[in-house]
Amino acid sequence: MDCYTAPGPGLLPLDDALAAIRDGVDAVTGVESVPLREALGRILAEDVTAPDNVPPMAVSAMDGWAFRAAPDLGGAMRRLAVVGRVPAGSVFPGTVGPGEAVRIFTGAPLPDGADAVAMQEECEAAGDAVLVPALERGASVRAAGEDMQAGATVLTAGRRLRAQEVGLAAAVGRDRLRVRQRLRVVLFSTGDELREPGGGKPAGAIYDANRYTLAAQLDALGVELRDLGILPDKAASVREALAAAAGTADLIVTSGGVSVGEEDHVKAAVSELGVITHWRLALKPGKPLAMGRVGGTPFLGLPGNPVSAMVTFMLVGRPLVLRLSGGEAATPRSLVVSGFTFTKKAGRREFLRARLETGPDGRPVAHKFLSDSSGVLTSMVEADGLVDMPAEATEIRAGQMVDFLPFTGLFA
Repeated sequence: MDCYTAPGPGLLPLDDALAAIRDGVDAVTGVESVPLREALGRILAEDVTAPDNVPPMAVSAMDGWAFRAAPDLGGAMRRLAVVGRVPAGSVFPGTVGPGEAVRIFTGAPLPDGADAVAMQEECEAAGDAVLVPALERGASVRAAGEDMQAGATVLTAGRRLRAQEVGLAAAVGRDRLRVRQRLRVVLFSTGDELREPGGGKPAGAIYDANRYTLAAQLDALGVELRDLGILPDKAASVREALAAAAGTADLIVTSGGVSVGEEDHVKAAVSELGVITHWRLALKPGKPLAMGRVGGTPFLGLPGNPVSAMVTFMLVGRPLVLRLSGGEAATPRSLVVSGFTFTKKAGRREFLRARLETGPDGRPVAHKFLSDSSGVLTSMVEADGLVDMPAEATEIRAGQMVDFLPFTGLFA
């Protein structure tokens, strides 16, 4: 991760940090073959092509009757002789001639001679005959290769496999896929004030929420996670843990210890063992973020405040994890209506926690959470996502369109 550091006391823009990840970080994981049922959430390591057309032949898109279209009859109904029946998985042995129809079901191959299907709701069966409407050729017919053409690339390497990609691989006959091995991530928190949930909590102590939220975010990305727990605020302990992790991990993630306090030992230890390539972003929440290397292992140091830790992982950690894993790192976003007015100074890009409601015109409206504090974790529960306010902007007005990053896309 050969990146640059912002000169002097200036803060690094978020887009510059993301560009450094995109341009300076390569995949570090190997490749393995897994059964299709185990491929969900993995990063595809090969292009997948369709060996045949899908569907392989013209098929019915509806339950109904297949026949030869006669659009010249206008809206008139035609009486046709029913000469057979073809369920899905079967092939009609004959040819459908003029004045004939075949009872057909969804997914069944279209019989020779037929070129349209009338939905059963629009027909009237009468013994050995059926009344069908006049239709255009191709009505309710899925053409051969309508979904995928033989030889076409249907999935590309680097894609993170969701249910739909797994289904698509099955549709072209694949029972195994070559995927990236899981990224090995080591995670720990620092702070003498931190305690494990479920145990005692003396005066002045707090439970360690950050490690659990970060572990959940990392688990959602399909990594192989090793949790080192809470490290004390001791320089030697932090340095020892980082040195040991560097030999066994593909990425080290920490929470706390990267600011400017006397007890913030993580940043100093990384500098001793490797290099800090980025520090302090022009971002709110999440200014005290550090990226670098411990030896040859990438390092990501997240802020200690819980909202800052979550948001910076979404914005920076998620792209870094996916890039190291060989995957794509697009950030989902949409335009919504602002339901609030907000002002700030120019200079730092802000991500405002907001919930969505449906406005009177049916459009989604974002309502900002009351508090901007990076210590209010309840805001992340109440919100549906983040409103992205550019660094140069000083005001958002109620009714204007704003960029919105939904949590549903940032947590996976």
